[in-house]
Amino acid sequence: MDKVDIIIVGAGPIGLTCGIEAERRGLTHLIFDKGCIVNSIFHFPINMTFFSTSERLEIGNIPFVSHGERPTRREALEYYRRVVQAWGLNVRTYEQVTDLHPQKGRGFRVDTPRGHYIARRIIISTGFYDIPNLLNVPGEELPKVRHYYDEPHPYVYRSLAVIGGANSAVQVALETYRAGARVTMIVRESELGASVKYWLRPDIENRISEGSITVYFNSIVREIHPDSLVIATPEGLVTLPNDFVFAMTGYRPDFEFLRRIGVEITPPPDSRPVHDPDTLESNVRDLFLAGVVCGGVNTSRWFIENARDHADRIFDTIAARQVPHQEGSTG
Repeated sequence: MDKVDIIIVGAGPIGLTCGIEAERRGLTHLIFDKGCIVNSIFHFPINMTFFSTSERLEIGNIPFVSHGERPTRREALEYYRRVVQAWGLNVRTYEQVTDLHPQKGRGFRVDTPRGHYIARRIIISTGFYDIPNLLNVPGEELPKVRHYYDEPHPYVYRSLAVIGGANSAVQVALETYRAGARVTMIVRESELGASVKYWLRPDIENRISEGSITVYFNSIVREIHPDSLVIATPEGLVTLPNDFVFAMTGYRPDFEFLRRIGVEITPPPDSRPVHDPDTLESNVRDLFLAGVVCGGVNTSRWFIENARDHADRIFDTIAARQVPHQEGSTG
């Protein structure tokens, strides 16, 4: 088995930041991801622009220069590739960590489909973007239902239902409308989300006001059929002709994986992985959490820009309990 000081699960920006900190401190590391580098960003809409400015997305003292005031998805992908290359990070893409087991006196054994590894300590930085919050209604399994959005072109001239009232839903509604789709929004609340980006809000409110985009507030989906969907509105049930459904209802961490490796989850509504807020160590000794996974279902708590210091806090904790190197020890 390969033996390293640190194994990091998740090759997003915060996972990469942890790998950089391991390099700075002279610790061997491996970074695993079931997808590509910054896999979540890769699956963002093709035309997405970040809310943050580029310097707030920088890691590892590598400058991030974008052409506009706010960087695009494409620029971010290029930037984080350069970070990996500049720091020589040991990233194993498309190698999913399926399980890990504490080893008495030897840290952890980490299992992937390609092998087994031993690490003195573990950092989980898996984010939340891989598991959508389901509607749990009949018909959600139909191929017309999407929980992710890529680009507007495939939906030209079709009838779309966009479920949700936050940034993702607003962006889908505006882009597909401008490409020629017939768009209806279904929003559970009485108004659009307070967090809708300031440059999107006037646009979506004007399109709703003029009738270009239809919206049902205080409404939820009851059933989805191949050519329609049924929604419950304050005025009663309404059946809408429909070709595609975008359920932009948010995402959550992989709680099943966290529980399987021994991390406790607090009761709802927080559903937050148990960890020390100062050291970021979970209830499992030497197993740390970093980035948005720390927030549980509150996925808006942590971003790249306010979680970059997680690596410092974790590695300061590790340094404080380091023992002198011994034969056969990994740190």
